[in-house]
Amino acid sequence: MRVLLRVSSIIDLVNAAVGRLMGVAVVALVLFGVINVVGRYLGAQLGMQLSSNALLEGQTYAYNIIFLLGAAYVLRQDGHIRVDILYSYFGPRPKAWIDLLGALFFLIPFCALVVWMSWDYTLRSWGWTHFPAGWPDPERMEQSPQPGGLPRYPIKTVIPLAFTLLMLQGVSEIIKRAAWLRGVPGVPLPGRPEAVRPPRPETTV
Repeated sequence: MRVLLRVSSIIDLVNAAVGRLMGVAVVALVLFGVINVVGRYLGAQLGMQLSSNALLEGQTYAYNIIFLLGAAYVLRQDGHIRVDILYSYFGPRPKAWIDLLGALFFLIPFCALVVWMSWDYTLRSWGWTHFPAGWPDPERMEQSPQPGGLPRYPIKTVIPLAFTLLMLQGVSEIIKRAAWLRGVPGVPLPGRPEAVRPPRPETTV
């Protein structure tokens, strides 16, 4: 269990770092929005084109990146909205079992399905028609249909990447719930400090 908890800790650290990077993406999203709004209205007053399709698509891309790559971090923080009405009434042990089984039988299979379904979709966007042989064809890499827009293949790559990170975080949550259920001290149920296992008392002879 100690090795598994170490793996869980590494996954948590990776997704925590990605979550902090999403703070930068939030700033970029706000800047893109401000530039687009100011450019649109100021350009209309001056009779000039001060905005561009690249800026408009950059705003959309920033939002997509925050939503996709931030999902694993939010799961780590236990910040996703729960739609059931019974969970909050349960004690720590039933909650741990629900989290463990939910991640094992729903979250991880769903993430694996999305990664599998998006794999060919992403490779085609890169122009990589004979993976793993050869290399992506730069002339076939997917571009925006809008004049001056951004390439599409980088943002499509975020889809399998994001769900891989989410799947790994699901594995981390399973490890932590299993450790808590086994009585390993110091393992909390995320977001529930009352469920932290205290250290075992030292025995005296």
